[in-house]
Amino acid sequence: MILTVTLNTALDITYRVRSLRPHTSHRVTDVTERPGGKGVNVARVLAALGHEVTVTGFAGGATGRVVQRQLTTTQGVLDALVPVTGATRRTIAVVDEHTGDTTQLNEPGPTVTPAEWSAFQDAYEDLVPSASAVALCGSLPPGVPVGAYAGLVRTAKAAGVPVLLDTSGESLRRGVAARPDIVKPNADELAELTGSHEPLRATQDARRRGARSVVASLGDEGLLAVTPEGRWRATPPTRVHGNPTGAGDSAVAGLLSGLVEQLPWPDRLARAVALSAATVMAPVAGEFDRGAYEELVGRVTVTGEVSAA
Repeated sequence: MILTVTLNTALDITYRVRSLRPHTSHRVTDVTERPGGKGVNVARVLAALGHEVTVTGFAGGATGRVVQRQLTTTQGVLDALVPVTGATRRTIAVVDEHTGDTTQLNEPGPTVTPAEWSAFQDAYEDLVPSASAVALCGSLPPGVPVGAYAGLVRTAKAAGVPVLLDTSGESLRRGVAARPDIVKPNADELAELTGSHEPLRATQDARRRGARSVVASLGDEGLLAVTPEGRWRATPPTRVHGNPTGAGDSAVAGLLSGLVEQLPWPDRLARAVALSAATVMAPVAGEFDRGAYEELVGRVTVTGEVSAA
């Protein structure tokens, strides 16, 4: 079982309009709703790849009930969300069908009380020993300590369970210092963490700060990985157009599934890049175009070098 943690779960709502224009009314051509938040998206992709996944984090209010109800229909995903009194947030993605661009609106999430945070930590400690790997993903809702992910990393490592961290800002800075097995920042998050806008230098710096391996997401240019086994660059065979929401989460699912399947790094990276591109091509966040994935994965270019033993 793979455990994904989404402290700031969401109900992802996607609106499609023919053309998005400021200061005007729009007729929506299509609406979809899915359980969301980064770790939930990761879980859905992992399940589609054949892995059993448990989702934990927080859920509350009417929106939280919708998220949990929809999770029960997702094959391979087990709901272990912890209740809170506040309402789970919504995220709104507006897709312009003419340009393919997406405008994202993210609510902050419920305020978590100290008692609710303590209850989550107890639940997490119970779940971790049964996990083959843990993914800690996304933003922190109000009330959760900024060092939360650092503590969750240490709990997983104490249990001997590999852990991947995908967050930003001060949560990332503190979490990296707890020495996760993998961190997956995007280019902006990496620059904020290290102060460097040169990808290789910044990725190496992030690794020196404590992470065992760093996989930087460079958007259309693919992934850059610096690991104890070597360093690699993985690039997609072509630029894809569509809704980028959830593409980074699919990359995390590719990395995590490759980790538990003990794939070599080049194969993990090829899977992650292909899943990310196939997610951009899908209409809804947290899902991927399987046909596109199967066609792309063998065409991802992975270059690099293995570290000397």
